[in-house]
Amino acid sequence: MSQATMPQALLSTVVEQKTMSQALLPTVVEELVVDAQQKLTPHPSSRSIFKRFLDIVGSLVGLLILALVFVPVAVAIKLESPGPIFYSQERYGLQGRTFRIRKFRSMVKNADALKSQVTNEVSGLLFKNQKDPRVTRVGRFLRSTSLDEIPQFWNVLVGEMSLVGTRPPTGDEVAQYNERHWQRLNVKPGLTGEWQVNGRSSVKDFEEVVNLDLRYQRNWYPLYDVVLIIRTIYVIFAKVGAC
Repeated sequence: MSQATMPQALLSTVVEQKTMSQALLPTVVEELVVDAQQKLTPHPSSRSIFKRFLDIVGSLVGLLILALVFVPVAVAIKLESPGPIFYSQERYGLQGRTFRIRKFRSMVKNADALKSQVTNEVSGLLFKNQKDPRVTRVGRFLRSTSLDEIPQFWNVLVGEMSLVGTRPPTGDEVAQYNERHWQRLNVKPGLTGEWQVNGRSSVKDFEEVVNLDLRYQRNWYPLYDVVLIIRTIYVIFAKVGAC
């Protein structure tokens, strides 16, 4: 039954229940995080001096690139679509610690409100639509070149993220995590990782993402991050798996 044909009383009830669920979500997630933190064991990479040194050097380079591209990217975003230059969202990092990421905005300003109207083409806790109508023309370019991610180098510099790790999940995602999913957060979230260099657009199942994240943890050694960074640069310039 569409909203157009739904009785007003029933529609009001549905809206009220959805609003209540959204209001309760932070409390539910906070309880889950507290429980998970008692079970999670930080991965050795989270204490690696070499990895942190690599993050600091890489983030400084990334912020220099941000300074160079900020004006033209900001102008392009504002000319095409009204709204802020950056998109900000709360994410969950190492052992469920919360932080805010910022990206160059690649969608229309009310994209989150329109999400329910877009068909999800993947399964599990992922959400993806190859021709998402919310993405602007400038946004498609930013995504295909990964320029939209550049502001997150600040998160890397301050230690909330790493250059290499897992994709930082949202609150509505971690609210549905099982014990295996929580293992993703034994490492810091990263700008890139196994998922990104193994064809992120071709990955259609969240469980496959989890498999790749856990493989990173099993295979990790200090120089492995360097290997993945080099592979990421190749993917970006070859436009392999860009979305």
